Amino acid sequence: MHSALDVARYIINYSNKKDYHISNLKLQKLLYFVQAYYLAFTDSHKPCFSERIEAWNFGPVVPEVYHEFKFYGANHIPPVRDYYEYEDDRNIWSVKKNSYSDHSLPKKDRKIIEEVVDEFADYSASDLVTLTHDQKPWQDAYEPHMRNKISKRSIREYFEANE
Repeated sequence: MHSALDVARYIINYSNKKDYHISNLKLQKLLYFVQAYYLAFTDSHKPCFSERIEAWNFGPVVPEVYHEFKFYGANHIPPVRDYYEYEDDRNIWSVKKNSYSDHSLPKKDRKIIEEVVDEFADYSASDLVTLTHDQKPWQDAYEPHMRNKISKRSIREYFEANE
């Protein structure tokens, strides 16, 4: 299983390589669909990443990834070359700069992620919001301003049933 941030960084870099527009809002929806694909359509049915997905006003969101890229707002996110990691969550002075490599994810996982991103490349962020709002996992979890968890089980069951 990968970190959602590593998957997000890969999606961002792949989107830039393919000249797809990628905003934080679109990134959130792509993460949701990547997770759905892993849960419903891979042989193992294991999640791609462990972080929780929450039902926010504009659809599914992985909070850690949202906060990492919120600086860009609705603008395009450029390729990720480096990122910063806090060695101690309580000490802002203990920051480590890391180089990001797209090869941090195995080739078979990169291929799956690329297929999902390619599938939704022509959708705008608002199209993806509408699409996720029409799906049961978000509908069942959503309450205004509550940021409830969208369960992996509900995602898997929905996508298996609507294949």
